[in-house]
Parts: sequence; C-alpha cells; structure tokens
Amino acid sequence: MTNQEIFDLVACFDRSTAQTMKLSTQEFTIELTRGGAAAPAAAAPGAVPAAVSAPAPAPQAAAGPSIDAPLVGTFYAAPSPDQAPFVLPGDRVSKGQTVCLIEAMKMMSEVPAPCDCVIETVCKSDGELVSFGEPLFRYKPC
Repeated sequence: MTNQEIFDLVACFDRSTAQTMKLSTQEFTIELTRGGAAAPAAAAPGAVPAAVSAPAPAPQAAAGPSIDAPLVGTFYAAPSPDQAPFVLPGDRVSKGQTVCLIEAMKMMSEVPAPCDCVIETVCKSDGELVSFGEPLFRYKPC
C-alpha cells in the first residue's frame, strides 16, 4: 500500500461517521479510532504499530476567520530553519501571499492568504503535524 493510499484511507475515515476502522494485510495492520477509545492491548505479530489518535482538544472559541490546512502534512512557518517566518501576528498580508508551507510526502505546498488581512494568531507550531481543515492562522480582513 502506498503512502498516498494510506493518506486517502485516513481522509475517508475522517469524513465518515465510523468510530473505528481496522485494515489488515499480510504486511501490516492499520487501526483507526476516534475520541477516547482505548488503544489495543497488544499488536499482532509482524504488525506495524498503528497511530493511536489522541483525544480531541477542547474546541477554541472562534476569534475570527481562519486560514485552514488544505491537506494533511507538516506545518512550516518559514521557508527554511535558518530564515524568518513568512508571517507573524500583527503582520499585514496581501491576497495570495504565502503564509506558510505544508510538507506532505516530500512535496512542499505553499498556503496563500485568502484575502488582504492582518494575521492575529498563529495556531500551529513550526514542524507540527496538521490535519485537513485544521486552522493554521486566525486573521482579520482588511
């Protein structure tokens, strides 16, 4: 199974109402659960350890519109570790300006600002994993 097929499988699970899902092949086993479900007691012999989802954090009060993750991947606030972040809280950005990068399967995707706005909050830390639709920034339109 390719990484893309796994990402697609997880995305389908996220969109569904199913609480658990388990896929087993001769090479590996993947088990997905929602919320506070208990982790399996022991993995089957030869099974690849599956990621166990942590309980969802308490929803934050929406402080305004947000720039959301367009895909699952790793959030990068700067073009490289030795450079300054694309944007900081209080920065004014133009529509289409790159505000961060998301890496998925060794591919870097630029995330653009949806409109002319002022960045109010950076919701993620550099190098943090993000899910599809998760808020990356809160902003105030100009």
